[in-house]
Amino acid sequence: MADVDFAGAVVYAIPMRTRFRGITVREGLVFSGPAGWGEFCAFADYDDAECVPWLRAAVEQATVPPPAPVRDRVPVNCTVPAVGPERAHEIVAASGCTTAKVKVADHPGSLAEDAARVEAVRAALGRNGRVRVDANGAWDVDTAITSLRALDRAAGGLEYAEQPCRTLDELAAVRRAVDVPIAADESIRRADDPLKVAVAGAADIAVIKGTPLGGVRRALRVAEAAGLPCVVSSALETSVGLAGQLALAGALPELPYACGLGTLSLLTGDLVDDGVSLRPVSGSLPVPPAPPSPDPARLAEYRLADPARERWWRDRLSRVRALASL
Repeated sequence: MADVDFAGAVVYAIPMRTRFRGITVREGLVFSGPAGWGEFCAFADYDDAECVPWLRAAVEQATVPPPAPVRDRVPVNCTVPAVGPERAHEIVAASGCTTAKVKVADHPGSLAEDAARVEAVRAALGRNGRVRVDANGAWDVDTAITSLRALDRAAGGLEYAEQPCRTLDELAAVRRAVDVPIAADESIRRADDPLKVAVAGAADIAVIKGTPLGGVRRALRVAEAAGLPCVVSSALETSVGLAGQLALAGALPELPYACGLGTLSLLTGDLVDDGVSLRPVSGSLPVPPAPPSPDPARLAEYRLADPARERWWRDRLSRVRALASL
């Protein structure tokens, strides 16, 4: 891929405001191409094969202009990590969003804490706000049924529950037992072939993440194949990679739900200047015409300082490039 400046890639490390998905520092790398910048930030626990679509998404963004959007702005939810009720209320109240996604099932036996967090979020949103929960596949079927009934009461009605269990069969069983709509996330993006996952009987909503699906264009095909209403969600990128997710949300023919793209609030910083940083205003984000370019001062500030860790990322990039034939 001669047009992509892999040799000039910059490895970054940005601390998280709160532990999220088990991490306290978000790492990745960015590189430039003829269409702008791309971001490769597959989580450290992903093996090289799982990283291939992440790299393809970054290369697509750096080399090909985004598809023509059908909307200028995208409504977004705020994301509430596994924090205490007071902090959850503060996050929602400060966000300007009318929809909140609440992380639950952070550890075994967390239901009482989860319910208190959901109650605080409902109080911050008011009666007309929408509350959704995300368990990241942590529950078995019985635990999911019990937990969702309790959390639905705590929320005064959940908009939906994202990936309460790991498998599609489990999702289908939960869906039959509760009145809460079910959204599939990992069941789609971590499938052997996301274009052939039969999610319609197991879920009501498809969560589509362009970065781990291999880029905007492939994600659009996955969304069409799913045959369900879609929510576009981030993979915890900086504004560089987040621009690709917004391009996806901007190009979907229908977008009935707020999207999970307000995730920069989880990071203590960004790689781009504040004037172009993709942070929600009044609960929505603009669809940018191109990915924002990193600010040299921010690149210097957040450049990964550990030489061994930087080598780990560069070696990983080389291996994944070879697998992807890039």
